[in-house]
Amino acid sequence: MRPTRVALAAAAAALAPVLLLSGPAFAAGTASPSTAVAAADGMDLPVDEMSDDDVRVALFRILGDPDSGQRVTREVTALLESGDLAQAREWLRTGYAPAQAEDDRVALFRILGDPDSGQRVTQEINGLLDRGDPAEIREWLETGYRLAQAEDDQVALFRILARPGISDAMRAAVIEAIQGTPEEMRHFLEYGQYEVDA
Repeated sequence: MRPTRVALAAAAAALAPVLLLSGPAFAAGTASPSTAVAAADGMDLPVDEMSDDDVRVALFRILGDPDSGQRVTREVTALLESGDLAQAREWLRTGYAPAQAEDDRVALFRILGDPDSGQRVTQEINGLLDRGDPAEIREWLETGYRLAQAEDDQVALFRILARPGISDAMRAAVIEAIQGTPEEMRHFLEYGQYEVDA
């Protein structure tokens, strides 16, 4: 990671509250920075109503968002380094959506290449790639992936139960994992099963 990117990420955490509360939009009671930025996931920012500080806060929040991929991060970092607010506004209007869509497609291909991706995840990703709808892909990454992975993990757990000669300790651990949350099932498959009978 470049030193500039590290500095910008640290600045995002430190400056966002200051910029958020000191901006003219906040003081005037109009569209607040938090309202404007909250729409970032939907690519529907009211850019023309945002103050300069709102634009900076929006960029810092996008930079600090774990869903921001390589292209979004690279472009936001360049905008923050340049300090050109007119260019930043234009990017929020027209550049953010395609950059996020590209990063989301990359995320789908990475998941598709993951050996832990089971049948349901694979089928759903193939359907998403065939349809090519950026909004649908974003929604699936936010909510659908977790559900599809949970179903595939449940199938993997039942396969463990069906193994011949499975120990009582492993059987009990698998049953407990099946009854847990999607995150608990994933954790068991990645780590917990190797600790049973260890």
